[in-house]
Amino acid sequence: MSDHPAPPADAVPDAPAPRRLARDVPYPEHLKIEKPPYRPRVMRVPVGRYLTREDHDLEVERIWRRCWQFACREEQIPEVGDYLVYEIAELSFIVVRTGPEAFKAYPNACLHRGRRLCDRDGKRAEVFRCAFHGWAWSIEGKLTDMTCGFDFPGTREEVSRLPECKVGTWGGFVFINPDPDAEPLADYLGELPDHFEKVGLDLSKRWIQAHVVAEVRCNWKIAQEAFLEAWHSWATHPQMVRTPIDQFGGGNRWDDFGNWMRYAPALPTDVHKSPRGMFEIAEDPQDVVNYYYGSHRNEAPKVSVAEGQSPDELINQGVHDYFRAVIGDAVDNYHPVLMRGGDMLAVFPNFHPWGGFSRIVYRFRPSGNDPERSLMEVILLQPLAEGEARPPPAPIHHLGPDDSMANAVELGHLGRIAIQDVANMEAVQQGLKQLRRGYVILSQHHDAPVRKFHDLYNRWMGLEDEEDAA
Repeated sequence: MSDHPAPPADAVPDAPAPRRLARDVPYPEHLKIEKPPYRPRVMRVPVGRYLTREDHDLEVERIWRRCWQFACREEQIPEVGDYLVYEIAELSFIVVRTGPEAFKAYPNACLHRGRRLCDRDGKRAEVFRCAFHGWAWSIEGKLTDMTCGFDFPGTREEVSRLPECKVGTWGGFVFINPDPDAEPLADYLGELPDHFEKVGLDLSKRWIQAHVVAEVRCNWKIAQEAFLEAWHSWATHPQMVRTPIDQFGGGNRWDDFGNWMRYAPALPTDVHKSPRGMFEIAEDPQDVVNYYYGSHRNEAPKVSVAEGQSPDELINQGVHDYFRAVIGDAVDNYHPVLMRGGDMLAVFPNFHPWGGFSRIVYRFRPSGNDPERSLMEVILLQPLAEGEARPPPAPIHHLGPDDSMANAVELGHLGRIAIQDVANMEAVQQGLKQLRRGYVILSQHHDAPVRKFHDLYNRWMGLEDEEDAA
């Protein structure tokens, strides 16, 4: 995948040869599971859902007030009383650690006159006190101070507790759902934990190595769709090249797991997969390696391919050595497809934790209440060695709409690739306004995850009967 951040060539340390060859490690069982997208068809999606205030407001009521959503990482609020203000569209929530393994979330509003209780994130709070008149609630949500309470006869009971959102955790992520009747998070995620944990990948044992939040001039769905499919790579990322013997040269498939979808490199035995050669094919294996390590054409290669050597195997060994320095000999237990992060996942509505050791997590949100602005977040989760203390999370690097993603140097060449993606996003937002027919067309295979998103979107928005298929 073009968006996988490679370890820098000069960061690959000298290391002893692996005690276990990659070919001796079995292919991960969870990646053998083939669940083809349902209802293969061409789909037509109205452009209004990317542009109009009406659609945006309906999303707030039917998705953001009702859906499970990733709010923060546990390590972002590490101590009891630490809290984070999570915002989505016009909504604001306080997410607070109330115990060593306990979290709560509340709508960010005083029950007296509605002022925001918290204007920013905070540390080791004991109460949330309104700055307007001083009413306060404990971090457990219990009323502790009702100034001039005598002046509110008969009302103490109705303000005695802050209303709560549902909260769930998985893999070090904290999720919230404002809907008190929502299904449990475990039911919503379904088989997702197995995808990681059955191959020994515990995302709770990672740390935030980089966290970038970029404001983009497009609807949040347009931003997300740029990362829901992979076949744009050959045109959008012309530097992405493969050879016919590369592990990705055999095509790919999209698997449907209900509330989430997964990209995976296709196996020879798969029935539902793309044709071979969906990406550009390089005649020179050195071009493949140059791309992976971010070498420019006007400079000497950072890593050279020997005559007759497979570029795929050379890259696999480099990644293997890099992660050996991070997690030690445990690296020998992982198949190269996990080392390379050869699969990516998209959980409705906006959460993208990539599989294997890719480190990537994406999140896409409306920017405030503007349907034509969005926040694109890129988080890199670095594995921890057994017994290693977790470093503090990297501070959030905010980029405005006029800031280049190249300024996020902590993302490496992933930031440079994102420049190409962002250019598409903003051009799509403007181009949709010129599309006289009023809809976009999605394909059967390569656009399958985009279609899947819109199928779920239609269900949550109450538009299941909308005619959108050929």
